[in-house]
Amino acid sequence: MSVISPATAQERLSPQQFPQQLSPQQLESQFSAMKAAYHAHPAPSYQQRVDVLKRLKQAIIANEQAIYDALKQDYGYRSEFDTLIADILPSVASINYAIKHLKKWMKPSKRHSGLMLAPSKVTVHYQPLGVVGVITPWNFPFFLAFGPTVQAIAAGNRVMIKMSEFTPHANKTLAKVVTDAELEQHIQIIEGEADIGAAFSALPFDHLIFTGSSAVGKQVARAAADNLTPITLELGGKSPTIIDSDIDINVAVDALILGKSLNSGQICVAPDYIFVPKARQQELIDVFIQRYTEYHLDSKDSNTQTHIVSDRQYERLMHLLNDTQQKGGQIHPVKEIEADQGRRLYPHLVTNVTEEMAILQQEIFGSILPIISYDSIEEVIDYITARPRPLALYIMSDNQALIDTLLSRTHSGGVAINDTVMHVAADDAPFGGVGNSGIGHYHGFEGFQTFSKAKTVLRSRSKIPKNRFILKNRSFVAKTLRKWLLR
Repeated sequence: MSVISPATAQERLSPQQFPQQLSPQQLESQFSAMKAAYHAHPAPSYQQRVDVLKRLKQAIIANEQAIYDALKQDYGYRSEFDTLIADILPSVASINYAIKHLKKWMKPSKRHSGLMLAPSKVTVHYQPLGVVGVITPWNFPFFLAFGPTVQAIAAGNRVMIKMSEFTPHANKTLAKVVTDAELEQHIQIIEGEADIGAAFSALPFDHLIFTGSSAVGKQVARAAADNLTPITLELGGKSPTIIDSDIDINVAVDALILGKSLNSGQICVAPDYIFVPKARQQELIDVFIQRYTEYHLDSKDSNTQTHIVSDRQYERLMHLLNDTQQKGGQIHPVKEIEADQGRRLYPHLVTNVTEEMAILQQEIFGSILPIISYDSIEEVIDYITARPRPLALYIMSDNQALIDTLLSRTHSGGVAINDTVMHVAADDAPFGGVGNSGIGHYHGFEGFQTFSKAKTVLRSRSKIPKNRFILKNRSFVAKTLRKWLLR
């Protein structure tokens, strides 16, 4: 529990056993303590922020193997490659990037004051908001906790992180990272079931970021609205892949396999379904199965495919396959399901899909990939634009005219060309959804801005009697401004 001394307004955050299993009342008390800790030090210096980030980075690196082991326990099996690529490396990279650019981000920016405000000067200052809430899902518990946290800390805030109840071992290890770095005064880790999640969303944070499903995101937005809490929602949706008639099918398949086998497709930006020219559909299926078999089934690489995270999620995916088969879909597994494979579900390509199938109605979030064949690109554009805007759009093409058409006529959170999912790792570019796939964005300077208040400062020199001149010469001032500005 955090204790604030009223006499000194100094924080005295006592050691804690992380993660904290709190009641809603204790959660409110913890939030109040973090808020008071922020008010005791509301403007951390550049060096103080960098010190926190460096300590966090060192603790992540020191606990690398523990992070691998924890996620293997939570998933039943999780590839160390997946954890390295999608959790550890991007967390460290985001810290390195923030440290490198923080001094420039913190510097007030000069703005043009214009004739109407001359000779005053205008600058924009970036001020910490206070206490930021981060709600983290189970699919990438380290990066989706530390990614926004790094940017919130860089912006000068304190952070409370609500972890998923489905990754208890990862939660404990993440909490160990925080305690090893002695950062309990800056970062608090919270565990709990749905009641704690609801109570967390309802706290009057200065900013709240949620990563998860669109359905839960709407609940978070409603809870935040009661406090007028600014929110960033990183949701999901059905991200399409468009294969053109001329692209090397091997290039397209390799990109699809990377995006759909990483974490077994349990990624918000995983390719959700594929558009392919009718004449290339069988070619796509054959090459996908052949190359996936080469990379994962015949390979001696120890990083085999990650399991589905829980029995509940595995059963949900099996229901999608059963529903598809019952309604006439044709399933092309890269490997048949075996009794002893646990929750490992190898990719299943699906053809003959129809709109009444759940597989085209729900976000898949797993290693199933519907294929829709098309005759013209107009069919593809009409299909995408008639549906909720996706978090990602993938274009497999070297045809610049086609690429330009798709970029201008479709909306999505982000786009990758001849690649999938890896655009999320771009540190110097914002990441976020649009419409049903999310609100707001973070990463890069845009992330720093998200967790800052951009405060406009107008500075007038006391020795120049500008206001007196305006008041004594109103007609002249009005005539001059009208002449030069109303044109």
